[in-house]
Amino acid sequence: MNGKVIILMGSERDLEFSKKLSEYLKPFKLNFEFRVASAHKTPGKVLDILKQYEKDKVVYVTVAGKSNALSAFVDANTTKPVIACPPYSEKFGGADVVSSLRVPSGVGSLVTIEPEGAAIAAAKILAVDDKELEKRISLYQQSKKKELEMADESVRKLE
Repeated sequence: MNGKVIILMGSERDLEFSKKLSEYLKPFKLNFEFRVASAHKTPGKVLDILKQYEKDKVVYVTVAGKSNALSAFVDANTTKPVIACPPYSEKFGGADVVSSLRVPSGVGSLVTIEPEGAAIAAAKILAVDDKELEKRISLYQQSKKKELEMADESVRKLE
């Protein structure tokens, strides 16, 4: 298996959310690493992290709450795919997610607020040239369809 997901958090407070994301990577048998650096407070550290993976086949998933400059900053400084997965906060009524959506020109990070969606997107990106990973994605999709079929059967019994 080739390829890795780098889960880059803006702070350690994002770890619990990031752990959920890592659980969704397991069915795809994807390697991942957790890293912490802030675009606001430690931009040099972010750039150092990007340099470490410059020659590797990686997908970055950025997890940063509040003002998510991290995702756009990472995307603007790498040619690797970047998926922004900001934790949703009721405290800000969803307004914090907007900072992941409204980015400068020349930035092309993807955005999903669900850890499962970020894991699936990362897997699909890495599967472009990995047939075994493509099969695992297909099996995952089939299992989700099966769950819905079973739910349909279950509720129909209630009639």
